[in-house]
Amino acid sequence: MTSYSRSEPYIGVINAGSSSLKFALFAGETAALHGQVDGIGTHPQIHITGPASQSLPKFEFGQTPPSTPGEAAASLLSWLHEQMGPRLVAGIGHRVVHGGTRYTQPTLVTPEVIGALEALTPLAPLHQPHNVGPIKSILNLLPDLPQVACFDTAFHGTNSAVAQAYALPAELRDQGIRRYGFHGLSYEFIASTLAEVAPEIADGRVIALHLGNGASACAFRSGVSVASTMGFTALDGLPMGTRCGELDAGVVLYLLMQQGMSPTQIQDLLYKRSGMLGLSGTSSDFRDLLASDDPRCRFAADVFCYRAARQIGSLAAALGGVDALVFTGGIGEHAASIRTGICGLSAWLGVQLDEAANARNGPRISGDTSRVQVWVIPTDEELMIARHTRAIVG
Repeated sequence: MTSYSRSEPYIGVINAGSSSLKFALFAGETAALHGQVDGIGTHPQIHITGPASQSLPKFEFGQTPPSTPGEAAASLLSWLHEQMGPRLVAGIGHRVVHGGTRYTQPTLVTPEVIGALEALTPLAPLHQPHNVGPIKSILNLLPDLPQVACFDTAFHGTNSAVAQAYALPAELRDQGIRRYGFHGLSYEFIASTLAEVAPEIADGRVIALHLGNGASACAFRSGVSVASTMGFTALDGLPMGTRCGELDAGVVLYLLMQQGMSPTQIQDLLYKRSGMLGLSGTSSDFRDLLASDDPRCRFAADVFCYRAARQIGSLAAALGGVDALVFTGGIGEHAASIRTGICGLSAWLGVQLDEAANARNGPRISGDTSRVQVWVIPTDEELMIARHTRAIVG
């Protein structure tokens, strides 16, 4: 790896899930390498790519493969230091789903911060432990290496008290039960690129839809978040790959009191067996749904588009109108038929698609006579994390 420039320190980025870990190494705004570990805890497989002109040494986990994302992160960091020298990594930035009410900006990690983030686990039980695990592993391995926690909730800290409030007793609000919003790093990146990509809407009323296995929508005005479809947890709002999205709280009470389900069983149902998987009965992957002739798969996609269009209407009300829609995320960037479905149901707002541009995946996919511009803009949460980390560690 001696071909890499050593003129400035690199910034590492880690985005850990329950059985996978995405990572990247940035030199300025450019990813010198990026990769992903899948199958952690079973049969881990790693894929690392760099610039086409540069070869990468082969990485293997050895005889004891990692059983957690934290162990995988420690192994990767050791390999990087062997290849590149410890001085070349100036800091590591981490995606952390929940920052609660306390952390509304990227934060330098300390043992106290780790404790506070672990205390937020009940608010994001399927994300927070896996986000924090690599931080702890790297702290044990290299205690002097700066680490920065970047929060998916932070971008929505600008939402008004009215937008954040649930109609619950004040003492519960004081305990932190409120709307937080998520996917903030993705929306922050989109907001940061509008001045260059679409300057005519950068200061306007924009509804961005981050559509992937996790899905949400966010309204922002002049690049500042006003409202989001996700709330207290990342379970709210749009239906997702395996998550139910918006749900009458009475359903949970019914499952508890009439069906006799335990809280753990309900958590498993709402997080892992609902959404597109629950509706279709076959798959959580939109590629499978859109390729299938099964009417249940078509129904699942129809529900998704309908619910997304309803949420667009809600966010348009929060903004007092809308100037542009932006699609991002894996589905938002690549599934033309889903964009067609959502925009067709949003025609009352003045949305008109250019079908040829939509088939090409943009970047601008609205017709010349559309009152609302529609864009497809790829997101880059890793770059957003790298920017925050470099700003803090210098």
